[in-house]
Amino acid sequence: MTIGFIGLGAIGGPIAGRLAAHTDAVVYDIRAEATVAFQGKAAVGLSPADVAARSDVVFGCLSTLSAYREAIVESQGIFGGRAKVYVHLGTTGGALARELEAALAVHGIVTIDAPITGGVARAKDGTLTSMVSGPRAVVDRIMPALQSYSGKVVWVGEKVGAAQTMKVVNNMMSAANLAVAAECLVLGVKAGLDPDTMLEVVNAGSGQSNATLTKLPDHILTGGFDFGGSLAITLKDLQAFLDEASGFGIDSPIGTLVRRAYARAGADGVDGLDMTTVIRPMEQDAGVEVRRRRPRS
Repeated sequence: MTIGFIGLGAIGGPIAGRLAAHTDAVVYDIRAEATVAFQGKAAVGLSPADVAARSDVVFGCLSTLSAYREAIVESQGIFGGRAKVYVHLGTTGGALARELEAALAVHGIVTIDAPITGGVARAKDGTLTSMVSGPRAVVDRIMPALQSYSGKVVWVGEKVGAAQTMKVVNNMMSAANLAVAAECLVLGVKAGLDPDTMLEVVNAGSGQSNATLTKLPDHILTGGFDFGGSLAITLKDLQAFLDEASGFGIDSPIGTLVRRAYARAGADGVDGLDMTTVIRPMEQDAGVEVRRRRPRS
């Protein structure tokens, strides 16, 4: 099986690298410089259509809904090649996944909805969690490819879009945990508490989350703001959750507040900002910085 891969960004690049290490691969990115790391490891396609012409399965991992439409179904898209399976990796919400599924089905291409969670480090390690929906027989056929970059693969059902719903639920929970934990640590620091001491208590108690275990101690207390999750993409994903909720007739007042907290961090522009900068406006309002005061033991 030859795998085609479109979109070599912060997450897509490492995933494509894992796939290329396990099977023949053809990669493409609109940015030519993104393909340099694949020289000698994978073939480099000239366009999405060229990738599809040289592959059995095409993976897409792009940053915006318009980028997906342009690469997958507009112009030549991935039609007319030998690829008969498309794997949708990004976080877009169910509506776009179903839109692509319908457009591709006309050309005999099966869509598998397979967003991932875990961040850049786990993408590099091949330990991401994949949530997958689509025909089970096709999922089983491409399972070795999914497992090349995933520590866990969970099939959530036959319906394309179900995995997207699961992903936006996960992302909202993750982002909300970080925003709330950041606000709480700002209060503690303002009151004179040591942030590492607070995390020691929280991580041994009921307030523990990935935010308190990883994002705060490793990427905020250090002042690095370098978790690897783009603020722009976080805002896009949170809007996808709100759109998904609206589509099912559900109001999301807490989700709206969470997105607002991240939007404040990007009020002057999101370029180059990490999602962990969500704490910066909170710090500015309180007149404190949540940073490490003592060496880690």
